[in-house]
Amino acid sequence: MVGGGSTYTPELIDGFARLDATVDELVLIDPAAERLAVVGAFARRILDRYGHPGTLSWTDDLDAGLDGADVVLIQLRVGGQAARISDETFPLDCGCVGQETTGAGGLAKALRTVPVVLDIARRARERGDPWIIAFTNPVGIVTRALLDDGHRAVGLCNVAIGLQRRLAALLDVPAADVTLDHVGLNHLTWERAARVGGVDRLPGLLDAHGGELADLVGVPLAVLRATGTLPSYYLRYFYCHDEVVAEQRSAPSRGERVAEIERDLLALYRDPALDRKPDLLAERGGAFYSEAAIGLLGSLVGTDPGGVHAVNVRNAGTLPNLPDDAVIEVSCRVNPSGAAPLPTALPPDLAGLVAHVSAYEELALAAARDGGAERVFRALLAHPLVGQADRARGLADRLIAANAEHLPWAR
Repeated sequence: MVGGGSTYTPELIDGFARLDATVDELVLIDPAAERLAVVGAFARRILDRYGHPGTLSWTDDLDAGLDGADVVLIQLRVGGQAARISDETFPLDCGCVGQETTGAGGLAKALRTVPVVLDIARRARERGDPWIIAFTNPVGIVTRALLDDGHRAVGLCNVAIGLQRRLAALLDVPAADVTLDHVGLNHLTWERAARVGGVDRLPGLLDAHGGELADLVGVPLAVLRATGTLPSYYLRYFYCHDEVVAEQRSAPSRGERVAEIERDLLALYRDPALDRKPDLLAERGGAFYSEAAIGLLGSLVGTDPGGVHAVNVRNAGTLPNLPDDAVIEVSCRVNPSGAAPLPTALPPDLAGLVAHVSAYEELALAAARDGGAERVFRALLAHPLVGQADRARGLADRLIAANAEHLPWAR
């Protein structure tokens, strides 16, 4: 696990301990050795409490940690919470949403992240041919970078499993009985169906619980009714952009709150008596991340082949309005050979937005791989939440200035 010193790592460890007995060895890798030691010791206490038979170690030596891995899970954050806070604030100066995966903030994160992830993946490939699970945002762009570079990779997000759990609760059925028709791009997805025993229960849920579901995702009920879908809560940045900008300008950023939570979590983790994840961890974000990761892992390594998981994969003809080499996020049947998208489709309004953002992602990846102020400008010009030339230029200048230490070409 690269980024193993994250304060969120104990969530995944707790999942391994509760749900999985197939992992023989788990290695946490992070350059922040002191922080890693705190998280690693706490993770070991969690495993011991459950009696998990696997071994756990941690190291700040990337190559040593990657040696012999069957699966590499990447969950790093280049620049830490300080970079996230920047991503969530500099776009507001130009009247654009400040968010770490969407718009200009998402592009900033991609520019910092893609080169680092590719370096890690190449070094892992020198030591074997592991599956790479990308949980690092922006997941769609990162996954495409990995696939373009020839790695066995899938991207994972926890949005789908969170919505699956909520819909299952409303239907009063086990979550495993609900299969979602989850489709779009990472952080730009819709649930088009929620099938139980082959029957789509989503129309009834929208009729009976439409207001509650609209509140859950922060999107107007009229949108749910018009599209007949349950959008991801990230669609709020598109459907309610100006409202979100006004809210963000009047309150501290999410990154500032997460930085406070991280400080408090690390203080808790240092307690040698603590051997279970604290309640505060739920405020960190990433609900059901451990369940999603462990389910996907089981299907990839063959302990649970044929499971259905919402992952980021090549389009390969799934959505006919996108190039085959685009990366989409859809429900897939997964086994050790990879992930195969289930049949799906999008109506014109959703397909148009997906095509627009997918084109931006292609330009964003070019900027992340090759650098250059003009590539950054062009990507922002193509983003549907930016578009205007003067706004794109202003955002490009602010983005490069705020991230120069992470962009060799900008120094």
